[in-house]
Amino acid sequence: MTSTLSDFTAVLEQAAQAFQDSATSRPDAEKVVEALLQAEKVAKQTAIEYSFSQLEGQWRLCFATGTRKIRQGGIKLKKGYYVPKIAKAQISFDSKTEKIGNLAQLGVLTLKFSGPARYQTKKNLLAFEFTQLQVCLGEKPIFSRSVRGGAEKEQAFDETPIAKLPFFAFFAISDRYIAARGRGGGLALWVKSDRPSGKTA
Repeated sequence: MTSTLSDFTAVLEQAAQAFQDSATSRPDAEKVVEALLQAEKVAKQTAIEYSFSQLEGQWRLCFATGTRKIRQGGIKLKKGYYVPKIAKAQISFDSKTEKIGNLAQLGVLTLKFSGPARYQTKKNLLAFEFTQLQVCLGEKPIFSRSVRGGAEKEQAFDETPIAKLPFFAFFAISDRYIAARGRGGGLALWVKSDRPSGKTA
């Protein structure tokens, strides 16, 4: 079933609101997947352009889909799912320093990945490379190291073709949520975090 612009926007808004406020009912996962696909379709049809600065700040992962390969070639989306709030996953962007951060919190242990990023406005595509890892116990850093080539990868990043880098192709950006398709083909919806923006985490 095809959704109108107001329909799929309302579904994504409700999903984001429900993630922030438990009093709001969550849309069915199938409806969220349909809304994401419609948002992606409209973004392509209208050739909408977003800026890197619109991604500025911290975003909690709210909803995601996996993918599976099919015999005919290509991929097929798996059933989407809401990310449990207890499993904190957060992405962050700093357009001024062109950095990306990814945080995964497991109990009192927090893993923080960071690295360079570059953005193509015409394609709304953000390519990145995680080159640094920091492990924290609570708020206290206990371990840090370079990963995936570290400084060498950072120096070569600007010259590395996007085809060889991880990336997100964004098709919906608002004050409350952002949505993108990853290089692997999966869809994801992030919700604005209450944490102050600025530093990548």
